[in-house]
Amino acid sequence: MKDFTNKVAVITGGASGVGRAIAFLLAKEGAKVVVADIETAALERTVAELESLGCECMGQRADVTDASSMNALVDAVMARFGAMHLVFANAGVGTGEAGNMWDYELNDWEWGFRVNTWGLIHSINAFLPKLVAQNEEAHFVVTGSGNGAFLMLPNTPIYTASKAAVQAITENLHYQLQATQSPVKVNALFPGPHVVNTGIFNSERNRPESLPGNPDKPDSGIHSVEDMKAIMAQYDMQLQTTEPEEVAAFAIQGIRDESFWISPMSDKARAAFVARVDSILNRTTPTVPDVL
Repeated sequence: MKDFTNKVAVITGGASGVGRAIAFLLAKEGAKVVVADIETAALERTVAELESLGCECMGQRADVTDASSMNALVDAVMARFGAMHLVFANAGVGTGEAGNMWDYELNDWEWGFRVNTWGLIHSINAFLPKLVAQNEEAHFVVTGSGNGAFLMLPNTPIYTASKAAVQAITENLHYQLQATQSPVKVNALFPGPHVVNTGIFNSERNRPESLPGNPDKPDSGIHSVEDMKAIMAQYDMQLQTTEPEEVAAFAIQGIRDESFWISPMSDKARAAFVARVDSILNRTTPTVPDVL
């Protein structure tokens, strides 16, 4: 897919961060954009801004943890546009893990997996039947994370585990579509190569009331990229960051190049990944990866 003019793109988590940046870039490319998000105010603001640019778009409040909500999203898109060509399964949360894993609240585990892993499963179940039935070129792009797919970062076990599952599902979906010779392609998108400047560190704003957090749990002290920068500065270290617009640019280029792996890596992350693979192959004791 080289030309995105009049292509219909659906983006979950599309009202902030990487999803929002993808929406605006595709709008400039002439696509019709569907922004789906759980955060109503941000959703309405994003759609208004897209429309002001002349983009043919629609917004729909959607909850990736709810299968019926995702099915309703697909029905709304098909009713409005009659087809879908680009689906970005992008919604995700960080649960603010801190302290020892064995002290974590079960609600934190469930929330992380409901959004990051079950959100992808619900997206696949809602979108893939329509995409496959169209029998025309389309892309299903999954926002994963090198934290889980390539490396195991010990300070975020819930996020790491949920994203490891996401990568396993993504690769198997790719293999199954290949086996059927479907024109639907899967892309594994890894935001980076550095920490991306998004609101994922403040995911608590969208936490469901049914899974409340423990107000007495240890605070990681990291609620934004700026918090990470400040903590590292205390140790005379500088945090390198990546803006969402950069991620959007290489995501769209990856689709044009038909790349499964859309995964820029920093030198440190690449070295840590190689060290992990070497540890597995040579059966040496793994050490904590140094990626920042």
